[in-house]
Amino acid sequence: MTKRQHALQDLTWVEFEERRAGQPVIVLPLGSQEEQGPHAPMGDFVVAERIALAAAERAGAICAPVLPFGYAEFFRGVPGGIQLRADTFTRVLEDMIGAFLDHGLNRVVIVNGHTTNASLIAQVAHKIRRERGIMVPNLNLWRLMPDALWDDLHGPDAQGARGHGADPLTSVTLHLTPDLIRHDLMAQSERLMAFGLATSGQFASVSYKGAPVDLPLDVTDVAPNGIGSGNPSRASAPIGAAMTDWLTRHVADFLGYFRTCDPADWNAAPVPPA
Repeated sequence: MTKRQHALQDLTWVEFEERRAGQPVIVLPLGSQEEQGPHAPMGDFVVAERIALAAAERAGAICAPVLPFGYAEFFRGVPGGIQLRADTFTRVLEDMIGAFLDHGLNRVVIVNGHTTNASLIAQVAHKIRRERGIMVPNLNLWRLMPDALWDDLHGPDAQGARGHGADPLTSVTLHLTPDLIRHDLMAQSERLMAFGLATSGQFASVSYKGAPVDLPLDVTDVAPNGIGSGNPSRASAPIGAAMTDWLTRHVADFLGYFRTCDPADWNAAPVPPA
């Protein structure tokens, strides 16, 4: 096996110590073990880690091992998922970040491949800012792509291809791990109602007179096949390749930019090169 110089898990501690002197950006990829519809593998953390690692290599950063478990109470009803409690997730993430801050590595960037982690990531980031005076950016991976890119890849009805259990995960998986997709199990979303109201968002809310009402609903209550919205049959490996390329370049660009920033002085912009 070839040693990956930008994958922390492949380095010896001596090799990492040599790299530490150069103050590299540390990338923390996060993901989840959860259902992605009947056709896709549950381990979405695999593709999140691959994109984070590719971006780290492009930017000269170092990618830590992925945290494969996330927070999403509404997925507990589906077997095979592993959901962390909110307290567990925040403690683990704080410990992961602290492991680098304790050794003077202050440029830590989270690449989050599980959107429901976002509110808890924010809690941890604010706590670290208050206690250590360090900013930790979070890139919410699947929310980075602009609408113009979606329109280019999926045409005028891009929203019809978008959603949990559809794109972007299905196309990216078709590109990165195509053998794990079950084409024969692809289906469209089948949304049920709650209290006679249409369920909205991903899974845990309904719409009342055009406004959302959050409810403690489970995915099995409102989407029996696990597809929140969108049509996964519109996904393709070429679309996934384009998405993966765009995300890798975008994340790498930010890592390069943040390398020039002082995470303890967020009021100052980097000095542009002469």
